Amino acid sequence: MPKFKPFIFVSLLCLFAASCATNEKSLEDYRMPTDVPAPASLTEIAETSTASSIPPADCPVTTTGILSFEAPAPFSPKAPWPGIFWFGSEGLWTALHETGVWSALPNTSDGYTQKIMWWSSAYSLPNEPQPDLVVSGRRLDADAPALRFYGATNAMADDIGEAMLTGVEFPTLGCWEVTGQYKGAELIFVVWIAP
Repeated sequence: MPKFKPFIFVSLLCLFAASCATNEKSLEDYRMPTDVPAPASLTEIAETSTASSIPPADCPVTTTGILSFEAPAPFSPKAPWPGIFWFGSEGLWTALHETGVWSALPNTSDGYTQKIMWWSSAYSLPNEPQPDLVVSGRRLDADAPALRFYGATNAMADDIGEAMLTGVEFPTLGCWEVTGQYKGAELIFVVWIAP
């Protein structure tokens, strides 16, 4: 058997090592990239499509042109704040924005929160500090979980008199129908929840 010269053996060994090194992948080659954005959730996709502060024509928001209401005494006949109007009847009314848009609401991971004030000629704060008012809501322009209602409490001030105060949460932006029910009276209005 012929003897290999050490020079040839070392050369072949170096050539083999070099070819292995070029085919060898480092740990970096197997790592997932960290700068790839996460895919959008269905809620984010839906909210992107409703990210306008102007309600679309197919969202029938409640505005001043729709049966505005003059509150009975001792309340101010007209809502006491600019850009707001009374809406409802003596049995149950609320104060709404003239545009029908609620925007820049506090936003949590669960949705958009809002306080809604309600009045009724049948309401008396001393007799009912926790009003028996129920509020519900549903989105009109897309599927969404129902509005969350956190109960009713009371409020009183010179400009509003005795009022019922509720906290609600809209799970998404969009076109929402809100219903209030109190002592046999029902009030329904539509608002556009905007960013």
